[in-house]
Amino acid sequence: MEPLRPWLVPFLLPEHCFDQFFLRLQLLDVPCLKILLSKILGYGIVAGSVLVKVPQLLKVWGSRSGGGLSLPSVLLELLALGGSVGYGCARSFPFSAWGEALFLLLQTLTLLFLILHFGGRTGRGLLLVAGFGAFLGLLVSPLTPLSFITALQALNLPIIILSRLLQIVTNARQGHTGQLSGVSTGLLFGGALARIFTSLTETGDLLLASTFAASATCNGVLLAQVLLLGGSRDPHPKKE
Repeated sequence: MEPLRPWLVPFLLPEHCFDQFFLRLQLLDVPCLKILLSKILGYGIVAGSVLVKVPQLLKVWGSRSGGGLSLPSVLLELLALGGSVGYGCARSFPFSAWGEALFLLLQTLTLLFLILHFGGRTGRGLLLVAGFGAFLGLLVSPLTPLSFITALQALNLPIIILSRLLQIVTNARQGHTGQLSGVSTGLLFGGALARIFTSLTETGDLLLASTFAASATCNGVLLAQVLLLGGSRDPHPKKE
């Protein structure tokens, strides 16, 4: 079994769990089974995150409108995702514990640009994309102190709640969910639920786990709105 060690350690199993499973044949070791399940879930979430917002992007692109989507909510979500990427890098957490934040960030940044582009503000969109790229580069560089990144991660909890509340209020006021994708919202809800388990198992970081718990709760409310209120009643709004 030794030839398998470089393939499984540390990507799926720590050293002691590899020994438990393959050398001592303790296949029902509960702590190691939890670690293995967490790793598989984590990599599955990261892989799924590559496409999780594609339905949302396609919906906005197809309608040529970001109608019903709250721009402040998207901006706050970007800030929260940037904080998660910076925190994961700074604390040297395994990529399986935070990698989806990077892919969600890239997709959310694209969504921000599309909202502004179809709203006739392409220049502002390009400026925001460039500015946020520079901010993210600084955040993951050694120049940024760990204390600042930890404080930003701590702020993720209220930031995520506020960003989702802005979209929830927007939906309630207009009586429908506009171009908000039910598929993307559902995937984000399920991913956040799974992340609570993987965060506690892989990192033991309560700050990270509480952030995902808040995200799951808010995405659950948004998903309920999608199901109860329905989407935009005018996917091709007339320009004034």
